[in-house]
Amino acid sequence: MQILLVEDNELIAKGLKYSLEQKEYKIIHTTNIKETLEIIKSKKIDLAILDISLPDGNGFDLYKKTIKKQNLPTIFLTAKDEEDDIVKGLELGAEDYITKPFSTKELMARINRILLRQNKNTIIKVKDISFDMDKMVVTRANKKIELTNLELRILNILFLNLNKVVTRNYIIDKIWEWTGNDINDNTVTVYLKRIREKIKSDIIITIKGIGYRIDKVEK
Repeated sequence: MQILLVEDNELIAKGLKYSLEQKEYKIIHTTNIKETLEIIKSKKIDLAILDISLPDGNGFDLYKKTIKKQNLPTIFLTAKDEEDDIVKGLELGAEDYITKPFSTKELMARINRILLRQNKNTIIKVKDISFDMDKMVVTRANKKIELTNLELRILNILFLNLNKVVTRNYIIDKIWEWTGNDINDNTVTVYLKRIREKIKSDIIITIKGIGYRIDKVEK
């Protein structure tokens, strides 16, 4: 998979490029609109990560005039977190929007979600548990499992990071982001205990002292 990274901050770009290449993605990095237009004309791109503030123009305009016409799934990457900017980016048709600073794991999860949609594979099944990522519905043997909104979000993180450890600290940070509640390590243990009890499955593996993981065996 080839990803176009449009980011004029060399330090951010270098870190992202390294992290994405570790996941075996091929990265083409550009720093401005002029370079990006040339790449889009000459290379096959599967996904774009696009900064909004560029030295020679605006990422929104670049997306609207060129990238969108290529039907290229795009994640807007920017330091701006104003609600109007977020709404504008999504209304233009972008797949997602992430603000700096952000964690690489968060970006990877969003990329994975886009790939699932592109492959029309929004239902992930691990053993007897199925998770419909679009509808946010979890089932076991075709019967819906009733989970709270927060339990669904936590389980969603694990499914978006199959075969990878999601740390307890990351889950704590996400719960704070979602709810504004400052929780402790024991609270995470309680949430995971409840989720396990409700799904009645052993798919969630505890990595002692680190976090949790769901493994999917590829056929």
